[in-house]
Amino acid sequence: MAQGDYDTGLERCPANYQPLTPLTFLRRAAEVFPDRTAIAHGALRRTYAEFYARSRRLASTLVARGIGRGNTVSVLLPNVPAMLECHHGVPMSGAVLHSINTRLDAAAIAFQLDHACSRLLIVDVEFASLAREAVALSSARPPLVLCDDAEFDGPRPEAAAVDYEAMLDAGDPEFDWPMPRDEWDAISINYTSGTTGNPKGVVSHHRGAYLLAQANALTTAMGQHAVYLWTLPMFHCNGWCFPWTLSVVAGTHVCLREVRDAPIWRALAEDGVTHLCGAPIVMSLIDAAPEGARRALTRRVRFCTAAAPPPETLLARMRAAGFEVTHLYGLTETYGPAVVNEWHEDWSDLSSTEQATLNARQGVRYLPLEDLAVMDPGTMRPVPSDGKTMGEVMFRGNVVMKGYFRNEAATRAAFDGGWFHSGDLGVVHPDGYLQLRDRSKDVIISGGENISSIEVEEVLYRHPDIAVCAVVAMPHPGWGETPCAFVELVPGAQADADALRAWCRERLAHYKVPGRFVFDAVPRTSTGKVQKFVLRERAGNLGPDNLA
Repeated sequence: MAQGDYDTGLERCPANYQPLTPLTFLRRAAEVFPDRTAIAHGALRRTYAEFYARSRRLASTLVARGIGRGNTVSVLLPNVPAMLECHHGVPMSGAVLHSINTRLDAAAIAFQLDHACSRLLIVDVEFASLAREAVALSSARPPLVLCDDAEFDGPRPEAAAVDYEAMLDAGDPEFDWPMPRDEWDAISINYTSGTTGNPKGVVSHHRGAYLLAQANALTTAMGQHAVYLWTLPMFHCNGWCFPWTLSVVAGTHVCLREVRDAPIWRALAEDGVTHLCGAPIVMSLIDAAPEGARRALTRRVRFCTAAAPPPETLLARMRAAGFEVTHLYGLTETYGPAVVNEWHEDWSDLSSTEQATLNARQGVRYLPLEDLAVMDPGTMRPVPSDGKTMGEVMFRGNVVMKGYFRNEAATRAAFDGGWFHSGDLGVVHPDGYLQLRDRSKDVIISGGENISSIEVEEVLYRHPDIAVCAVVAMPHPGWGETPCAFVELVPGAQADADALRAWCRERLAHYKVPGRFVFDAVPRTSTGKVQKFVLRERAGNLGPDNLA
């Protein structure tokens, strides 16, 4: 044997190699902490032993139906215990979990059912009619399994589907579920927003879900037995992998059917919540709750937010209320968060304005992400770390998707040059921290000059009267395009277009100042993302005569 030859005679075997899968986290939590509360939902409490047994029952019934490796099980569920069980029981059968956005219409759901080749659809009682309409429009025609959640206070449809609890009762709580054959096996498929054309099916694997689930616990400083409040939809990027994360620390999932201020504050006070996630709109909801709904917090609560950075004034109020806010960034294609704004202790000594500037940055790579770069997509070379030169944000590592299901052309384009191309534009600051400037499709080109819509939004968000804003391009007869700002004011605020225009002129180059301010509700997705494609269409229809 040659010196340094550490492979000859040393082979992989079951004793020294097992595929990574987040499903083992639940098994361990049930073995070590069987009586610990795993799930809280209204009056319901389920232990880890019960959680694991019910997930195994689900897996066994799927296998009994002939569902296994290579098959897809779709779910149309809010943040209820059944959704957590599906995140474990479906992949325990070998099948792939397909979580559907509950805000979609029947036609969009039917497209996903067909594209994912769905074999079964598990649906909450609230969405039974929607599911039946979608199945009727689809070619896949998956059978329905109806989940009747006791916390739903609406009307029940006539029974015309398999009952979820009856299906689990027929399952085996000791089911010896198989490990994935390979950690590269698909664990889930999630569909992108599909704002232009049909959405793409993002395929994730067991290895990536395992790594991100562990990284979530480390990044968010989750201690043993953390308590997590489900304000982030689990259908969105599999809840950023947090359905699997809580088992890492034997924590408690606190489920919420709806994101409303009173139930959130009640859970924060009565359930001992330590962590929650959501878009800035969720933060605004918590902050704007009336005095009758608010509760005093006896501990610091970690709030992880993504999308646009929260306004400086909102961050200050959240800190005063007892929240510690962490800014994350990622995409469906990166399992959720893959970048974190790691906070330095000395930053806390800075002024609130300086802290807000630092908080606006997306940050540095997550622990399981091997590479993060901002590059010129033409040359594939990194841009200078000067905080000014824009390039495309690119990712490389084990928490990047397998690819787009049944879409080889889109997959090849996304991975061109050995990197995942996000489509987001950003800069790198001298300290290595990434900051987004725009989506490539959202850049406004006025008289040949590129205007970052995010830059204009950041200036507007500093105005104390603005609650929500979004900036898009609108046609201009002389410059081609000019910014158009859609604004929601803080309740009771009186700012008008002239005041906001003056505010922007003091802080932006003249050509970057919005040519029009529209005071109206800003349309958002169910996950809190602003629907800029809707706003672009509205701005395009305003016409040049309406320019201020």
